[in-house]
Amino acid sequence: MEKPDQIKLEVHPRGITSLFLTEMWERLSYYGMRALLVLYLVKSLGFSDRDAGTVYAYYTSFVYLTPVIGGYITDRYLSYKFAIYLGSVLMLLGHLSLAMPNIHYFYFGLFLLALGNGFFKPNISTIFGRLYTNTPNLRDSGFTIFYMGINLGGLLGPIIAGSLGEKVDWHLGFFSAGVGMGIGILVFYFGSRSLPESIWVKTENRNHHTRVSMGSNLQNSTSEQSERNRETDEFSKITLIGLLSFFSIFFWMAFEQMGTSLNLFALRNTDRFFFGWEIPASLLQSLNPLMILVFGPLLSFLWFILSKTNKNPNPILKFVISLFLLGIGFLVMVFAAEQAEKGMVVSILFLVFVYFWNTLSELCLSPVGLSFVSQMAPVRFASLLMGIWFLCTAFGHYAAGILSGYQREWGSMAQFYAFFVLVSWSAAIVLCGIYFWKRTSILRLINETNQTKDDDGSPIRASVES
Repeated sequence: MEKPDQIKLEVHPRGITSLFLTEMWERLSYYGMRALLVLYLVKSLGFSDRDAGTVYAYYTSFVYLTPVIGGYITDRYLSYKFAIYLGSVLMLLGHLSLAMPNIHYFYFGLFLLALGNGFFKPNISTIFGRLYTNTPNLRDSGFTIFYMGINLGGLLGPIIAGSLGEKVDWHLGFFSAGVGMGIGILVFYFGSRSLPESIWVKTENRNHHTRVSMGSNLQNSTSEQSERNRETDEFSKITLIGLLSFFSIFFWMAFEQMGTSLNLFALRNTDRFFFGWEIPASLLQSLNPLMILVFGPLLSFLWFILSKTNKNPNPILKFVISLFLLGIGFLVMVFAAEQAEKGMVVSILFLVFVYFWNTLSELCLSPVGLSFVSQMAPVRFASLLMGIWFLCTAFGHYAAGILSGYQREWGSMAQFYAFFVLVSWSAAIVLCGIYFWKRTSILRLINETNQTKDDDGSPIRASVES
């Protein structure tokens, strides 16, 4: 677990800044467009809530589905660097297509954005993780910094693109997102020169598994047993990654209401006037990344303090905590919906509190999941398993978009948001039960993985507490 001084950039591997800024600009473009998408469909194109939710569902799920394909292709045919460039250029063209005032260009732009993300997303995360091969104790703090870059882009995107789109011209907002993507490409082009060449090489150190003495049957047998053990360990790691990836679906299904039903709730049912100035609904999408930038370091410091007394939760327990906190956020939303159904204009503070709890929930799950997949995945499956993580994210986004269309058709909005309370808390209870059922095996696997990767000099988590 990171120490406070490990958040400082100077103690991290050379090149972290370029990847941090590349991801920041890419996320600025994505979240700027995301903040506008449903509002543009409903306000400008006249889509119903259900139709807008369906478009959102297909687009955002495809955004996280394509990394499975992109990761697979990269693992076998492409270099990491070429895949990142390919994805970046496709996304740039997608944003420019959205800026064209034509519905056909609009759908084509969404397609290019999703396709480009498939090559960019899994590989930028994998490369970032490989920076820490020789400094595993800095891995978690490194991903904290990386995640802060994501959310700095997420903060600026809705402010720039959202404000331009809602207040000036929708297509100008989409174009500004494309400018952000273009800057990201330039940052990566110049910044990648400072990255160590070793991170681009797709090799796996298996020396301790493959030493065989030609004259010794005993050593041959030992090598075969070692190979079987390695394959068993790989299967167990993949299973554990799959378990957490599956439960992430329930998180994203609820969390992504921010871009859909909560976005429309802000537009229609929330008092957004501040000293006579009406705050654009899309601007509220910046609350979540702002809170991450504020509370992210504080939560990281809390994990550090808990680690001193061996009370720092491991990744599985952090997922449980995340799902529980998510339910609290939607419980607040139930009370807000009850007021809205009485014809009242709801205070903006309700959404502030909802985003507060959702942010704490996200901090316990999303960066933890990225770090966990990167450190546990066998090297030969690294991009593919990162793609699996995003595949489950895709399922969650799809469900979020489809469900959002029923916000006003559920029976009542209060019941609609209560559904997410029930789902989140139920998932937390089930995952907690699985963990304590298999606690010994899970902890043994994690600790053995740490010891093995210590020997190999591969990236690991600094410590895993029970």
